[in-house]
Amino acid sequence: MKIIAVTNQKGGVGKTTTAVNLSAALAELGTRVLLADIDPQGNATSALGLGDLKGQSLYQAMIGERPAAELIAPTRIPNLSVIPADHEMAGAEIEVARMDEPLLQLRRVLESLRTSGQYDYAFLDCPPSLGIWMSNALAAADELLIPIQCEYYALEGLALLVDVMQRIRASGANPNLAFAGLVMTMYDARTNLNPAVVKEVRDHFQEVVFQTVIPRTVRFGEAPSHGRTILEHDPNGPGAEAYRELAKEFLERQKNGLTFVNQ
Repeated sequence: MKIIAVTNQKGGVGKTTTAVNLSAALAELGTRVLLADIDPQGNATSALGLGDLKGQSLYQAMIGERPAAELIAPTRIPNLSVIPADHEMAGAEIEVARMDEPLLQLRRVLESLRTSGQYDYAFLDCPPSLGIWMSNALAAADELLIPIQCEYYALEGLALLVDVMQRIRASGANPNLAFAGLVMTMYDARTNLNPAVVKEVRDHFQEVVFQTVIPRTVRFGEAPSHGRTILEHDPNGPGAEAYRELAKEFLERQKNGLTFVNQ
């Protein structure tokens, strides 16, 4: 099982939308996917139609109360399972920080799942902050997948995230951490700004950027309110088709071993 952290410390860039819908699109292709919601807000959990399942988040595993395997919940989507978030996760900022090697707690609790052979990929939907959950995700993940909104302020947040990634590597907590790629989201071809931002990101990061671009559509806002993925809510729409294409591109990159370290 490979662990992919879907992360960007800037909120509102399509991070949870990407984590949920890419996971669902991969599952649709027959890939065995585990989606772990490690954002205390629990948006990925609710986007899949699950409520606050008290006592069933990775927080319980990190403090030693339950093994990670017991926290997994099935979804109605074949090949897709989830570890939900709950409100108790906010306590990790205090309790995990007191532990020995606090950066490595999530890596340790996920290790049994990594070696079980039950899943092909685990996606971590990270919170939009650089706190204990984000830092643990960076230490646990094999690769980062970073959604970037097609606007200039998003580039500033990306520079900070790249710096944090390099610090995690240099600290020895995760020296092999790599990029799975950057995903451009909320793209609107009718504006001059969006194509310009995409060009700038591609010029700088080159092949790190996925070719698939996720369009802006109101359907993305509607789907979570119904507890559905975009593939269920608007299966033939541009948003669903984009995530299906992204899933194919993701798998092709993984098949070819295409990851990026020195950016």
